[in-house]
Amino acid sequence: MDAAPNARHDSTLRHDPTLRHDPTLRHDPTLRHDPTLRNADLLTTEQVADRLGVKPATVYAYVSRGLLSSHRNADGKNSLFLKSEVDTFVASRKRTSTPNIQTGITLIKDGGLFYRGRDATVLAGTATYEAVATLLWTGDLQHVALPVNHELIGLAEAVTRPLPAAARLTDRLRVIVAAVAAADQLRFDTAPAAVVATGRQLIATMVRALPPRTAVPLKAAGLAEWFWCRLTAEPPTEAGLNILNAALILLADHDLAASTLAARVAASTRAHPYAVVSAGLAALDGPLHGAASALAYPLLLEAVNGPDPVAGISDRLRSGLPVPGFGHPLYAGDDPRATTLFELLEDGPALRTATRLADAMRTRSGTAPNVDLALAALALHHGMPADAGEAIFAVARTAGWLAHALEEYADRPSRFRPSGRYAGRPPV
Repeated sequence: MDAAPNARHDSTLRHDPTLRHDPTLRHDPTLRHDPTLRNADLLTTEQVADRLGVKPATVYAYVSRGLLSSHRNADGKNSLFLKSEVDTFVASRKRTSTPNIQTGITLIKDGGLFYRGRDATVLAGTATYEAVATLLWTGDLQHVALPVNHELIGLAEAVTRPLPAAARLTDRLRVIVAAVAAADQLRFDTAPAAVVATGRQLIATMVRALPPRTAVPLKAAGLAEWFWCRLTAEPPTEAGLNILNAALILLADHDLAASTLAARVAASTRAHPYAVVSAGLAALDGPLHGAASALAYPLLLEAVNGPDPVAGISDRLRSGLPVPGFGHPLYAGDDPRATTLFELLEDGPALRTATRLADAMRTRSGTAPNVDLALAALALHHGMPADAGEAIFAVARTAGWLAHALEEYADRPSRFRPSGRYAGRPPV
């Protein structure tokens, strides 16, 4: 998030009369006479300042510049702010664009997520992950079955077999990608058709080379069914496969997330598609990105098994730590991916507890659950390991990384070369 101006050093703020008064909105009677507004809908100047990480004087400066609207309270002495407007302002400040990147893949706007103009939440209930991958790569929503190469799968199984039992699923995925890359003599072919073919083969191998936890299907099946058998010992059900397929679709891309930017930088150097995916996997590994669902999982598990579901959140807040599974800088309100997955998740302790935690966070801080909490609930409900959400994220986002690589391969090479601002010892 951009640093907020400091009122002591900003000359604009120092001489702005709205630091003491808000004359343009002083007589606005809206808040005094609107019975539909509750205290939870309104924030004081101090609460807004705390939310934005700025001084109260800076909040009034935002008002004077038309960035926020303030209203007098009932006694006419203090300013109040609509929480919904502040939430939107927070989201706009945290959303920054990366210079020189224009993309036609994903749009996040007005609380919605769109893939090439199509609502991702609608696709999650009507399309297959394979079809959405094709949409991201080519613009056509067309289901193309992923190929099965038993030789590659055997190689990937062989190189991951010696890994320790404690290895995470994403640890195995990184090794699988490297092994498959080494076996592909034509991996440096970055023509669009070659990248699409590589993507389909790679995603199929990533999933099918993972050790199974239950009997794998004998007949031809979609990616969701093959993946299901690697994530849980429960037999697949229609409802379970539907929510796993939806999760894969909803996580397929999310504009220029950190891992996607890493993938594009790799593609700009003309790194081959496997290296692009490896770059994405490296950035995804952080606890503030793809691994976040693994942090939400124990919080939800503790809440399900403990006497007081909210106690875990209370302990996190008391220690000053962020609560995993809540809030997203790109959504002023609900994360549409989380909303969709919660709607698809069958009733049970995981869903009921996640709902109770979400209600508690909404009531106290206005923070909505994000997709990480939904992934944790999905994994917990179906007996998946704690790192299942991270693995779903990694496999799903592979399609998005390669879609961005296709855009980057068509652009000027090596165009990302920022300059650092040296702050070390001067030369002698």
